[in-house]
Amino acid sequence: MLTLIEAKRIAAAAGGEAERNGWAVVVAIVDDGGHLVYLERMDDTQKASIRIAEEKARAAILFKRPTKVFEDAVADGRISVLGLSAAVPVEGGLPLVRDGRYLGAIGVSGVRAHQDGAVAAAGAAAFVQAAER
Repeated sequence: MLTLIEAKRIAAAAGGEAERNGWAVVVAIVDDGGHLVYLERMDDTQKASIRIAEEKARAAILFKRPTKVFEDAVADGRISVLGLSAAVPVEGGLPLVRDGRYLGAIGVSGVRAHQDGAVAAAGAAAFVQAAER
């Protein structure tokens, strides 16, 4: 189970990456059912990013894959991906996996897609590192 304490730790690591780069983002953490556990919006982040970050996280856990997979598929001409319910074809959503179990996901929105992806990766890395301790 993904705890609130873990969700806050993941968001802190992601937020740290965003701050180091001068990026204003929203970080959303969802549980294994795609339900919001924690959300943080940095000052001056566009309001639409609140919903987008949550949707990226939800897509990542529901499909058990990074949202970049959908972005790449669309870029390769597979526009049928756009018809998949809950799929978000924009980088920035990553599942959170421990011991082969999908426990939740992180979604980030606010800057360019690859930057959102880097922030999400920092949060996901903190989740993995915490489990290794």
